[in-house]
Amino acid sequence: MQNSRRNFLKNAAIGTVATLSIPQIVSAAVGTSSAKKVELNDGDVILFQGDSITDWGRNHAATEPNTTDMLGTGYTTYAASELLLKHPQKNFKIYNRGVSGNKVYQLAERWETDCLALKPNVVSIHIGVNDFWHSLTSGYKGTIDTYIADYKALLERTQKALPGVKFIIGEPFALKGTKFVDDKWYPTFLLFQKAAKDLAGQFDAPFIPLQKIFDKALETGSANYWTLDGVHPSVAGSRLMAEGWLSTVRG
Repeated sequence: MQNSRRNFLKNAAIGTVATLSIPQIVSAAVGTSSAKKVELNDGDVILFQGDSITDWGRNHAATEPNTTDMLGTGYTTYAASELLLKHPQKNFKIYNRGVSGNKVYQLAERWETDCLALKPNVVSIHIGVNDFWHSLTSGYKGTIDTYIADYKALLERTQKALPGVKFIIGEPFALKGTKFVDDKWYPTFLLFQKAAKDLAGQFDAPFIPLQKIFDKALETGSANYWTLDGVHPSVAGSRLMAEGWLSTVRG
């Protein structure tokens, strides 16, 4: 009887976890914040920008969109592959120009070539972890005010050069109890997350609440399951990010 009860409880627990799929995790975390969506149109050029989380092993010499070389092996590939699978007739051109280690001012330094020259209709940006983290580890002197000013200037510059461009803003995220993330991150890092959300509102852009998404995912797996070190997503974490990104588009 005891063994039967133990097996019942074990199987019930497994069943509970199994029913919470990645789309369900995202849906539970995003809630009403997913109301704002970017409408994707035929022939759209979609650009992913950011740091190592976006870069994720892409070939920096690659020029052809929609290829593994261009997209890397992170969330960008999962998101792009879903779009290309569902909409073969729409002729999307999808680029990844994330660069490992970047902060906002470094995006700005390469923006002419790595954004404006591509003439994207949709620009998805996930940036901010290094703008804070490098102040702890690398002597970077930028502050939250630097992050806000640099980010706002970058978005304004893009709008001016590409009238009608649509933005998607991803929230910088971090998971505690991991290799790189500890109490020293808080509460300051929360300011960077709020700033990204505020900027999304100012520029009428969908906001991907990645921290909420990962926090919800902790109900089914540990921080070290969803990330490699608290900052960089695992394979499962990359798929989770892609699902969050996909919740912001309609096409």
